[in-house]
Amino acid sequence: MNGKNKMIAWIAGTITVIILLAVLIVWMEPAKEGISRAEAYKALALVFADRQECESAEEQRQKSWFSDQEKDNWFVKYMDLLYEKGYLDPSLTPADLESAQKKLTYGEAAFAAEQISGRLKRQVGMNKGNREKPFPADQWWDLYRAILKEADPQGNVKEVEAILYGTPSNIKDAPSWTAYTTEGEYGFQGLALDAWLDHEIRFMVRGNEIAAVTAVESSDVVYRNIWLSQVKDGVFQAYMGAASREFTAEGKLAEEAKKTEAKLAPNLADLHMKDGRLTKVTVKKERIHGKILSVTDDTVEIEGYGKIPLDENFHVYKLYGDFSVLGAADILVGYDLQEFVAADGKLCAALLERPFDAKTIRVLLMDTGFKSLFHQSAEIKLNSGAEITYKNENGDDEVSRLNQGDVLKLTLEDERLQNGRMTIKPDGEEGITICSIERSQGQPVYSGSLEIKKESDGLVLINELYLEDYLKKVVPSEMPASYEKEALKAQAVCARTYAYRQIQGNTYGQYGAHVDDSTSFQVYNNITTSERTDQAVDETYGQMLFYNDTPIEAFYYSTSCGHGADGSVWGSGGEALPYLKSKQIKNGGRELTEEDNETFDAYIRSRKVTSYDAKYPMFRWQTELTVAQIGLKASAVGNVQDVTVTSRGLGGIAAELTVKGDQGTTRIKGQSAIRTFLGNEEAPIRKQDGSKMTTASLPSAFISIEKITDEAGSISFRIYGGGFGHGVGMSQNGAQSMAKSGKTYKDILDFFYQGAELKEN
Repeated sequence: MNGKNKMIAWIAGTITVIILLAVLIVWMEPAKEGISRAEAYKALALVFADRQECESAEEQRQKSWFSDQEKDNWFVKYMDLLYEKGYLDPSLTPADLESAQKKLTYGEAAFAAEQISGRLKRQVGMNKGNREKPFPADQWWDLYRAILKEADPQGNVKEVEAILYGTPSNIKDAPSWTAYTTEGEYGFQGLALDAWLDHEIRFMVRGNEIAAVTAVESSDVVYRNIWLSQVKDGVFQAYMGAASREFTAEGKLAEEAKKTEAKLAPNLADLHMKDGRLTKVTVKKERIHGKILSVTDDTVEIEGYGKIPLDENFHVYKLYGDFSVLGAADILVGYDLQEFVAADGKLCAALLERPFDAKTIRVLLMDTGFKSLFHQSAEIKLNSGAEITYKNENGDDEVSRLNQGDVLKLTLEDERLQNGRMTIKPDGEEGITICSIERSQGQPVYSGSLEIKKESDGLVLINELYLEDYLKKVVPSEMPASYEKEALKAQAVCARTYAYRQIQGNTYGQYGAHVDDSTSFQVYNNITTSERTDQAVDETYGQMLFYNDTPIEAFYYSTSCGHGADGSVWGSGGEALPYLKSKQIKNGGRELTEEDNETFDAYIRSRKVTSYDAKYPMFRWQTELTVAQIGLKASAVGNVQDVTVTSRGLGGIAAELTVKGDQGTTRIKGQSAIRTFLGNEEAPIRKQDGSKMTTASLPSAFISIEKITDEAGSISFRIYGGGFGHGVGMSQNGAQSMAKSGKTYKDILDFFYQGAELKEN
């Protein structure tokens, strides 16, 4: 063999060896791990619907693809959805438990991908040789991301990064398939998560259901601002959110914990974890407290400390009664109910130590005409001596005195407002007149203190005063002082209960107030007080209405149509407010049900109705609207052809209005929206006593609509209505008639708030 042939033989031999080695390596390499069909198809179903929608569709579906014996398995609802939508083929993937537990194949992945696009099918890489082989899990998740780009453009499936701290395996009484993370609770049906406890993970979710865990970010994590309730024998009992969990210390940490148990808990702490083991505990002991002046999403303003930022993992821990975890919005301004834990210049937690007991209220005073929360300037006259406090440029309090008769004029440029709020505390009652505000009674006079704070949109004026003093200026603004005392007393109880709920609601927490003084809450200090209304407040001192030990939603309104509505008029089920019944507003009135148009039309058009409100002008009223007037608010339907009430709530209140035109149909839902839609200041309301009024919104949604066509073919709509207000809770004029007939305020409250209990708080 010559040299050339030897070279050829050597090259050929080398190539053969390389090929043999490659074949051997491929043969010896383990197959890439696949993914179960159930897990893959759950994730795919979540592209098109969330878990609740899948469950709802399963309930409504007449027949499952699975047998009756297997249809209760967790994966059935997801796979049934895919069978229904054509992403699963029962001839390719049988609908049974054994099939669901086996691995997803290349052929099945390609079939599902093809239903979305040919490009996605090609990405699978299926061929004759691998059609029946398991599709690798990592390739499935690559394909899944590509599917999301095409099939989920709205981004319903999101990626979340969080620390997993609990599952039913370590959280007592946890619901099945519930994962507890630092970003909230999620379902994880069909997934195994316990291996990642106390790890930071990245996962895909739709709604509150995990589709897949996509990465483990870290095994070195810190649980910040955790409440340690107890430490005993090296075991740390801690609240992770509202869930209680145990951490067992080891080695040196366990020995130290046993020596200092009394000092470690109860306390706030950071827990350091490494590979699932507790390695370090940092207890936070610095405490501050004081009256809360304002609360925002990222700061709390405390009297004497100013604004302090909140730590990233800030919580409010309720320590009295049953332990619970609240948020910053639950910190009530104007009160000192909690102790704060501080570290590194931030507030780490608030420890709520005692229940709320409403004694004072903070009212944000609107400008003249109740048009704005903000004032460009303020002129304040002192009716007694007063102390004025404000912050200087160093953050220290500057205190000075004002004399009776002094006038304080403030603008946005006033130096005294540049470093925080100014507080004026008069020596006497009714110590402040705000000359720059006009109310029905003239320039309003205020009890309590006044705070002025500069905001970007203007000055904010906050009146802090005793709740009972506040009520004395609310009741005459909400009900005529000439009304019967028992009616006024019922109004006082309702107003007090309503105010209590609003204080807890913290609507204006960012400004440091609970309510404003407009009709958005309760009208305050718009009408001069009177001895009669003062007595009504005094004689019901502290009394409120409770249901199951919780203050009720004490709604009230001006006049009924003879029927009352229930709490469902605001969209939720009436069962959420069981003390607000839909009933006839008359002696012995029965509870009402939904009524058809014909029945209610006859009722609302009749003036021969027995009711506590029957003699009041707004008991029955009428107005007429032209098609042009309605068309201005329903331009999309073209020329208006008909307007009908297509759904009614309890008592007959309109719940849905349908407007038909020659170019389409529109629907208006909810009593408030219907009143606004049909309201028109150019269409006067004719009351039953013959007088007229104009309003931008219908007086109530207890209405009947009559279509009228004149001889020339012109269409208009006559609206027959009754009552004034939303119709839920106490009718004020009904209460007046009841009081006149000898009913006490307790009788009145029992009638309108059935099942509620009168208590003194």
